[in-house]
Parts: sequence; C-alpha cells; structure tokens
Amino acid sequence: MTAEQKPAMKFSLSELAGAFGDFGTIIPLILAVALVTTMNVGYMLLFFGIWFLITGWYYGLPIPIEPMKAIAVIVIAEQLSAGEIAAAGIILGFLFLLISYGPLLLWLEKVIPEAVVRGIQLGLALLLIKTSIGFITTDPLFAGIGIVIILLFLVICTYRAAIPDLSALVIIGAGIVIGVIIHGFPAMQILAFPTLVIPSPSDYIQATYSLVPSQALLTVTNAILATALLTKDLFKADVSASRLSRTIGLMNLTSVPFGGFPMCHGAGGLAGQYRYGARTGAASVCAGIIFIVIALFFASADILTLISVGFFGALLVFVALEMGRHSVKTSSVPLTILVGVIALLVSMTVAFVIGIVIAYVMKRAKPV
Repeated sequence: MTAEQKPAMKFSLSELAGAFGDFGTIIPLILAVALVTTMNVGYMLLFFGIWFLITGWYYGLPIPIEPMKAIAVIVIAEQLSAGEIAAAGIILGFLFLLISYGPLLLWLEKVIPEAVVRGIQLGLALLLIKTSIGFITTDPLFAGIGIVIILLFLVICTYRAAIPDLSALVIIGAGIVIGVIIHGFPAMQILAFPTLVIPSPSDYIQATYSLVPSQALLTVTNAILATALLTKDLFKADVSASRLSRTIGLMNLTSVPFGGFPMCHGAGGLAGQYRYGARTGAASVCAGIIFIVIALFFASADILTLISVGFFGALLVFVALEMGRHSVKTSSVPLTILVGVIALLVSMTVAFVIGIVIAYVMKRAKPV
C-alpha cells in the first residue's frame, strides 16, 4: 500500500475499541503535567483531539498522537514552566517541519541501523511494562479485572475470528461506570477560548538545553523511524518518515502557542491502537471526537481521574507485548536487545549512541 492508496475509513465497534488503545499512555502523562504545572488540561486535550481528527483523515490509518515523552518526564520531574514547555514545542516544531523537506531525514533513515531503531522500540516496550507495573501495584484489584477481560477476549477472538477484540472498550466503559459510582459524575465545565503563550528568551535558552536534545533524538527514532517501520509491519503501508516529520512539525507549531502540549507520533501508540482493533483512520477520528468533547465540556482533571489507573496498567501490559513482538523483527537480535535494555536502565539517548557505535564496529568487523 503506497501513501496515495490510503484505506477508506470504516467506522465500527472494533475501530472504536482501537481508539482507546493509547489512552493508557496519553491520559496519565497529561494528568501528571497538569498537576505539576499551570498548563490547562482542557487545552491540551483539545489539541490532541483536533490532531487525531486531522491525522485520521490525512493518513487513513490509526497513526497516533502522543505527548512528547521525554519532555513530559522532565517536566513532571523538574516542574518546568509553561513558557519553557511552549518554547521546546516551538523549537521542535520548526526543526521537524524543516527536516521533512530536506535530505537530512532521508540521510538519518539510511545511516541509523534498523537494529538500533528496533532496539529503541524494545526499550519503549520495556519502559511501558515498567510503567504498567507501577499502575498495577497501585490498584491491583482493577488491574486484575482488566487483565482478565483482555485474556477473555483473546481466547474468544482466537476461536471466533469474526468477533472483534473489544477489550479496551469494555475496560474503559467499566472504568467510567465504576468511577461514577465511587466519585460521582464530573461537573460540566465549558472550556474558554485559549490565550496565546509567548515564551521569553530565557524560556528558549532553558528549553534548548534541558528539553530539546533528548526529545529530538527520541522523536526521530521512535515517533518517526520506528513508526514508519511499524506501519509496514502492521498494514503493509508506505508511510514515509518525511510525512510523519511534517505532521509533527505542523501540529506543534499550531498547537503549542495556544496551550497545547508538545506532541508527536509513536510506535507504542500505533501498536496499542492496532492491538485493540484499529485498522483505519476511523479509530483516530473516534479518539479525536472523544478528546474534543471532554476538553470542551469537562475541562478539568476530574474527568481524567475517573478511571482507575489499574485499568490503564492492564491495557499497557498488552500494548508493551505487542510492541515487543514487532521489535524482534530485526537484523541483529543481540544488538536490539542490548539497546532495549540500556534504554530501560539508563536512557534512550545513551542506548542510541552505544547502539550506533556497536552497529558500525560490527559492520567494519565483518569479513569482506
């Protein structure tokens, strides 16, 4: 399937279930950022929704929209300001829009070995498992219920192929019902029109030093190169790295200045949406509508705390397994595993550098 032959969107329960496949990653990160900064959760969710709609139509595939994870983790740990976050998003937006039109991204795609990119995928899968363990241990009861639901659907779908895997939909539905019973229905709160966020020169300096380098590396490897590879694995589709870089650039330049959080694509989100039933852009459209409705009418953190983290932990376990399964489709299993483990234990940046060095040493050591 080429870029021009994008599949027609097919709205179904399976696509709706797939729409929830990445919520376990998006919602906890956005909630944590909202709790430690002055950023408005409503604006963040609104722009996620808008760009889910756009990418669903543009690609015709469930290409996910995710928070930039390196930025999110650093912001949560160091409680950086909204201006610094906006500055990082604007810098990265210009960067990825620029390289989408030049030869740099094509050059990176050629010189970065596939085994290293697969290793970054594996590292992300391992990090997702680590995150899911935290969610599961926080709320083991609901995590156990979620895992049982997923396993039941796995057995049913194995023996009844015509039945779609609706486990994510059932889990989210159960989480909402239980949350309403325990906490009550969240109050309606209409989202006001966003105001412009103008970073100061010091915000740009701080963002360039503390946020941009690690996120740029993670975006190139996971959000662009690994996502492009995974679209071939899952859909036999040719979604070029340049197209992914271009939409990343555009979404940040149009969203971050108005209160949106820096966003990118991601192989983990793609694996998650596929795992729970997404096959076309209809899943992204469904996700976009859900986020926009929540943002416009329930623009408070209450709606995000409604669903127990245990349910998200259950979803993340199987997302990680899906991603890990595809990460071993590599030209060098030992190198991929090494990069993945270093990414888990140290950082994505260190894993990438070590992986590149070892890959080229191995290449030079091969007999001619």
